[in-house]
Amino acid sequence: MNSVTGYKQKTMLKLFRATAILEGISYLALFGITMPLKYWAELPKPNIYVGYAHGILFMLFIALALVVCYQKKWGIKRFIIFVVAAFLPFATFYVEQKYLKPTAS
Repeated sequence: MNSVTGYKQKTMLKLFRATAILEGISYLALFGITMPLKYWAELPKPNIYVGYAHGILFMLFIALALVVCYQKKWGIKRFIIFVVAAFLPFATFYVEQKYLKPTAS
């Protein structure tokens, strides 16, 4: 691996780690804050904006999972773990700590 490829992989991994954290935060904000505001306080606006942000972050997380798994030559099993994590509360934080943080050093 030459230095340019290594730099691109590190940059992509940093972006993936940041996206994992942001996607997890947006997921929790959507279901823990804005959904109750929408249904209990009849304030739908925050849910719309956080929902859009979460949708974009979710798609970015899946796309980056595919790219990073391909670049790092990680198997389909790890990619499936990443995809499943995108659907579970707190799971993207776990993925970032268990799989992504150790490889970033």
